[in-house]
Amino acid sequence: MQLGTRWTAREQPPKAVPEALHAQIAAVEATLNPDGLSAPAPRWTLTFLEGRPVAELDTGVIVSQEASGEVVVRYDDDAEFA
Repeated sequence: MQLGTRWTAREQPPKAVPEALHAQIAAVEATLNPDGLSAPAPRWTLTFLEGRPVAELDTGVIVSQEASGEVVVRYDDDAEFA
């Protein structure tokens, strides 16, 4: 696994984040608590697994691109913040 980069949710994704992931990342961020009063915004971590991008939010939501090119959103049941 190769580490890519980190950024805060609701900020423009860095250039290293493939455009294919942007729409699903934005969709996930639209579901986050927008008031900002309860906690700081979670952060995304971009990695590459077998050459494919994987963006994981601190909350356990994962946006990844499959070998077929399809972008999928799933939840990591083992996330610390579940």
